[in-house]
Amino acid sequence: MDFLNPPQRAAALHVHGPLLVLAGAGSGKTRVIVEKIAHLISSGRMPAKRIAAITFTNKSAKEMRERVAKRIKGQGADGLTICTFHALGLKFLQIEHEAAGLKRGFSIFDSDDSLGQFKDLLSGAKPDVIDNARQLISRAKNAGLSPEEAMAAAQTTREREAAQLYARYQARLSAFNAVDFDDLIRLPVQILEANPEIALAWRERIGYLLVDECQDTNDAQYRLLKQLAGERGDFTCVGDDDQSIYAWRGANPDNLMQMAKDYPALQIIKLEQNYRCSNRVLRAANALIANNPHEHPKKLWSDQADGERIRVWECRDNDHEAEKIAAEIAFLNTARQAPWSDFCILFRGNHQSRPLEKALQLLRIPYHITGGTAFLERQEVKDALSWLRLVANPDDDTAFLRAVQSPKREVGATSLAKLAEMAQRAHLPMSRAAESMGALQQLPARAANGLSAFNDVIRDLRHKAAELTARELLERLVERSGLLADLRAQTKDEAGFQRRKANLDELADWFDNARGGNAGELAAQLALLSRNDKDEGGNQVRLMSLHAAKGLEFRYVFIIGCEDGTLPHEISVEEGNLEEERRLMYVGITRAKEILWLSHSRETRRFREKVRLLPSRFLDELPAAELQRDGADPVADAERKKERANVGMAAIAALFDD
Repeated sequence: MDFLNPPQRAAALHVHGPLLVLAGAGSGKTRVIVEKIAHLISSGRMPAKRIAAITFTNKSAKEMRERVAKRIKGQGADGLTICTFHALGLKFLQIEHEAAGLKRGFSIFDSDDSLGQFKDLLSGAKPDVIDNARQLISRAKNAGLSPEEAMAAAQTTREREAAQLYARYQARLSAFNAVDFDDLIRLPVQILEANPEIALAWRERIGYLLVDECQDTNDAQYRLLKQLAGERGDFTCVGDDDQSIYAWRGANPDNLMQMAKDYPALQIIKLEQNYRCSNRVLRAANALIANNPHEHPKKLWSDQADGERIRVWECRDNDHEAEKIAAEIAFLNTARQAPWSDFCILFRGNHQSRPLEKALQLLRIPYHITGGTAFLERQEVKDALSWLRLVANPDDDTAFLRAVQSPKREVGATSLAKLAEMAQRAHLPMSRAAESMGALQQLPARAANGLSAFNDVIRDLRHKAAELTARELLERLVERSGLLADLRAQTKDEAGFQRRKANLDELADWFDNARGGNAGELAAQLALLSRNDKDEGGNQVRLMSLHAAKGLEFRYVFIIGCEDGTLPHEISVEEGNLEEERRLMYVGITRAKEILWLSHSRETRRFREKVRLLPSRFLDELPAAELQRDGADPVADAERKKERANVGMAAIAALFDD
């Protein structure tokens, strides 16, 4: 363990009693867990089959398994459990299915299966009502509550109605011999708490427990940890209270404080040496997070150089912001030979990615969106493109199948399957078969009427295609097809409708600015781009939400939208969640290894009106000495201009050399 620093080494060697490792960003926590597992096995303290390491994501579990396999050669790690909380819960229920009232071979309902049951139980209810009910029931399950306990805890009419629905939903799951995702934690907790003999058997099965990212545990997961660890508490929990950013999905950072009360012998070790960031970035992060209250304050430090100052950009609007960032990335790619994968752009909400995508594509910079939906993959955009492709090419069966169901027009899966059979027998594309009177007569009347109305719209659009610009054709299409009306019906509020309509407006703008080609050709080009967006990894600029960035690091990081109302988010401020928003900003800052940019806009458009924006209050919490604002340092600005000019001249010279 010579390569571990003293606190890391102390954490790896501590094997008796409960231990909490408060691991700051970039402090090598995974290394500590891997070394601790190796020490437990090699010292003979615990055989691999009695060790369980619990993570929050399958990706983290896979990475940890690979690192342990490299560290422990041969068969030393045979039987070791490294998995997520939910995978452990599944293993528990497969063994203890009788105690859970389940038969062997029970099913797990995914989100779509679960949604189907709620739609059936709440037949005729609006989507937002169904959504709210699902959230309330999921929250109850994450708190470890049974339907009866949820009813006893209910304080409002809405909560009582949700508890009643919870009981009906759970009865249906039982009838299907099924559980949902939340049950994989809730049911093991209830079984362990109600059956001491089963709990004792599982403590014997798992002799030592390690939990990663323990600040993200919800109440049910923490109760599961307590039951598996027992009173003796042979466990190591690793986490960072400053990176607790998932309260919105049930995580309870207070579990770290509760742990000290439940286990008075709890030892606490802090990992404060950062191996990722420049000291300048760390000083800014420390100053920001110091504004939050702390039970166990930490101060990150590094033995690396100070690095460049943090750039703070004030932009006109989000389009200008995106253009500046794309230009800076293109410059650094050339000037410093930095691969695209060195760059990451972070935002508070996925909707902020659209201007960035435009700006990056304009400069032909490859990018990948993580944890969100790329603009060209959004439902309403893909629906419109399928209509345009079908107008241009009647042989496109894929476009037909999407367009005919966008919006729904009482042409169900059975009718479409029958139409496909008829088209195949007649050697026709489905759209041509749908125009045949003979084919329509073989379908149910409602389906035939729906297809007939669909055919009328397609014929009208094809007739107009030659005389309309691509933009005009798209605007006519969204009206005549019913896409716009369906969008309004699907969306529960005006703001949501405007956001989704803005995607169609953006597509129209794109066509306006495109050079050459009719609507069908442009749609095909965009469809190719959207397929490329699905490719993960590789040498691409990464775009992602701040929530999706935890655990990652990049050489160059841009955090956009640093305005009050965006970061911190307006709703979070109203609900008193400013501390979590500050932690979110802290997570973003500590992703940067070398250079960090923080940008904000002076104004934005809301419902076609300009709205003045204020810089994020978090910018005022950063040390002024660590920041370089636009125009505030003429010497630094002059140096940057000179560097750009030199790179530009070198590029021109290279052209002549070629």
